[in-house]
Amino acid sequence: MQKPLIEIIGLGGGDIEQLPLGIYRKLQNKERPLFVRTMEHPVLYELVEQEDIEYRSFDAIYEKHDRFEEVYEEIVQTLKEEAALHQHIRYAVPGHPMIAEKTVQLLLQEEAIDIEIVGGQSFLDDLFTAVQVDPIEGFQLVDATSFDRYELEYSQPIIFCQVYDQMIASEVKLALLEDLPADYRISIIQAAGSRDENILEVSLEELDRQTSLSNLTSVYIPKVPSELLNHQFYQLKEIIATLRGPNGCPWDRKQTHASLKKYLIEETYEVLEAIDREDDDAIAEELGDVLLQVMLHSQIGEDNGYFSIDDVIRHLSEKMIRRHPHVFGDAVVRDEEELSKTWEQIKRQENAEEKATSILDSLTEGLPATLLAEEVQKKAAKVGFDWKEIEPMMEKVAEELQEFKEAVNQENHEEKEKEFGDILFAMMNVARYYKINPETALVRTIHKFKNRFRYVEKCVQQSKQPWESFTLSELDQFWEEAKGLEIKE
Repeated sequence: MQKPLIEIIGLGGGDIEQLPLGIYRKLQNKERPLFVRTMEHPVLYELVEQEDIEYRSFDAIYEKHDRFEEVYEEIVQTLKEEAALHQHIRYAVPGHPMIAEKTVQLLLQEEAIDIEIVGGQSFLDDLFTAVQVDPIEGFQLVDATSFDRYELEYSQPIIFCQVYDQMIASEVKLALLEDLPADYRISIIQAAGSRDENILEVSLEELDRQTSLSNLTSVYIPKVPSELLNHQFYQLKEIIATLRGPNGCPWDRKQTHASLKKYLIEETYEVLEAIDREDDDAIAEELGDVLLQVMLHSQIGEDNGYFSIDDVIRHLSEKMIRRHPHVFGDAVVRDEEELSKTWEQIKRQENAEEKATSILDSLTEGLPATLLAEEVQKKAAKVGFDWKEIEPMMEKVAEELQEFKEAVNQENHEEKEKEFGDILFAMMNVARYYKINPETALVRTIHKFKNRFRYVEKCVQQSKQPWESFTLSELDQFWEEAKGLEIKE
C-alpha cells in the first residue's frame, strides 16, 4: 500500500517577485489541499489577493499552547491525519523547508508518510546581503524559540531566526546580556530581500523594545571582540596557552607539576579562608586562582603530550555520571544513607578495575594530615572496624596522652613525635563521632587566637612599654579581657 505524501513547499524569505515560477504554479494548483504553518508571509498575502487560493493556516494553534514544542507536535499530528485522509497534501512554510523549520524535521522522522521537499529560497542569502557580510568564515544559526545560552559561539557571527515577538526578543536579550554589555550593537533585519526589507541597528538592551517584530524578523549579532569574552572558558584556555607559549611569561613557561604543588595548596586554603569570612566576592576570586592552577597543570600536560583540559573534563564528567545512576540512570535512592552506600559500591568497582588490593588504596596520600586521618578512619569504619560508642574513644585519647607523657619523661624525640601523633589520631575519632570537621575546628581556633592576640598587641602598644616589661600573668590578663569582649559581642 502506498504511503500518504506530504509535499513541503518553501515560500522563500521575501515577496512574490522572488518566488520561482515552479513554486508559484504549485501554490496555484487547487487539486491538493494546501496547509500553511503561518499566514504571516508576504507571498501568501499576495496570492490570496491575486489568485484567490484556498489554504488552512495553523496560526490558531500558536494561541493554544505555552510551549513551541507542543505547537509543532500538534501541527505535525494534524498534517499526518490530513495526509492519511487525502493521500496527497501540500504544506507551505516560510523560507527554505530545511532551514530552521522544526515541523519539517519532525515530519522527516515519520516512517508512515512520504515527504517531498520542493523549492524555497533561504532567508540567509538575503540576510547576509543586507548586513554586507561574507559568511565564508562561518556563522551560527540559532532558533530564537529554543536555544541554550551555553551553546552560543561569539567568536563568529550569530543569527537568531524566528524572533516573532517581544517575548521571544526579551528571552534572547536576557541570554545575551549574560555575556555581552548592554550597549553592544546588533542588527534587527525585517523581511530581508523583499520590498519591505528594513535593517535597524540598536543596542542590545533595546532589542525587545521594537514594535516591528514579526514572523520575518531575524537578529544579527556581529562577531564579538575577544576582550569582551574573558569570562568564556575557551578564552581562558587561550590565555593560559599563550602564557606557556614561546612568547609567553618566563615564570609560567618554566613551571612543572611539582613546582606548582605548593601554589595549589595555598590557593585552596585561601578559598577556605574566604568561605570562613563569608565573603562571596573573595570566594569567586579565590576559586579563580584554584582554577588557574588546574589550567596550568592541564596546559603542562598538553605541552608534554600526555593530557589536556579536555581529558580532565571528560574524566570528571564520566565519573559524575557513573557515580550518580539515580540522576543519570534508572537507579532509585531513597535517602542519603543509601546514596552513600551506592557511592561506595561504585567506587569499589572502580578500584577493582584498577586492581586495588586494599580499601585504603583509593585514598589520596597528599591530603593534609587531619583530612587524611579522617578519611582513613571513615574507610575502616565502613567495614565495621570502629567503636560504636564515644566512651572507648575518650579512653583511647586518655591512654595516648599518658603514653605521650611517658615518652616526654624518656626524652626520646622520636617516641614523643609518635605518641603525639597517636593523640591527634585518637582525637580525630572523637571529632568524627560528633561530626566535627577537624580542619574547620582548628582553623576557627586559629582565627580566635589571632583576634585575641591582636587585642593583647594593642594593649601593649597603648602602654608604650616593651613586651619584656610585661609578665606572662599580665599578658594573660589582656587575653582574658579579649575573651570578655567576645562574649559581649
